[in-house]
Amino acid sequence: MKKKLRLTIRMRTVLEAYSFLSLWLIGFAMFMAIPLGRSFYYAFNKMNVTKEGLTPEWTGTLNFRRAFSTDVNFLPLLQNSFLELLIQVPLILIFAMFAALLLNRPLVGRTFFRGVFFLPVIIASGAVLAEILEQGAERMPLFTSTGLFMTLSNVIPPNILEPLLNLADQLTLVMWNSGVQILIFLAGLQTISSSLYEAADIDGATKWESFWKITFPMIAPMILVNTLFTIVNSFTAANNQMMAYIRTVVFNQNDYGYGAAIGWIYFLMIFLIIAFVFWLFRKNLSNTEGRR
Repeated sequence: MKKKLRLTIRMRTVLEAYSFLSLWLIGFAMFMAIPLGRSFYYAFNKMNVTKEGLTPEWTGTLNFRRAFSTDVNFLPLLQNSFLELLIQVPLILIFAMFAALLLNRPLVGRTFFRGVFFLPVIIASGAVLAEILEQGAERMPLFTSTGLFMTLSNVIPPNILEPLLNLADQLTLVMWNSGVQILIFLAGLQTISSSLYEAADIDGATKWESFWKITFPMIAPMILVNTLFTIVNSFTAANNQMMAYIRTVVFNQNDYGYGAAIGWIYFLMIFLIIAFVFWLFRKNLSNTEGRR
């Protein structure tokens, strides 16, 4: 008799994962692989606009060396993008987790408030969000429109007060960008069995101890997903200066080769940051999933 093929749990998990990814992989192969390959080829050429179209002229790594040596805008904009990332990602994750914990509790109008937090994701996106940001609606007037700085500078040193007020000015943008993260945290919180909290109460654990011993470890995979989503969203946001500069180089200056080069450098930087985040969460996720 023929023996049936037995799959291990890990093999089944891998097959299930690729079955969900199959549609995306097919779409990537059909619509994205060729444009990405062309942009990578353009990065090593000077693309001349002629009557026949774009004509490549091989320049090797000249475009990449130009980004780090002669372009006075690239490195400062890249640095600003990373600084914004370091500020916004922790703020968004903390706010989203705090909001999800509140919205997960039984309270009157809970569904309404969930919709309110997610509404900016639907309305304020794409061209609408770009127009809103151009009008300065993303900043609260705590620092620019009031005398709060002059009042508090007598108590708090200006070198400490100014960064704090700049963070406060970004609260509106943080709330706008937290809708998806709140939804993911809510999904994670609702998968935690209430029996765990009941056992903790019987053992005399406080709410604070229950959060750090039960809630936080159980939603660690959601923290990873939200961190990755927030990083990618921050680097590709409508108000990201680096993305705006790449569009200017390509579409306004018609420098397709150099635009492709700085785009690939930008992509490589994002890839390294994402790889670092995966490495940072690897041990925690392995313990959560019962693997070593």
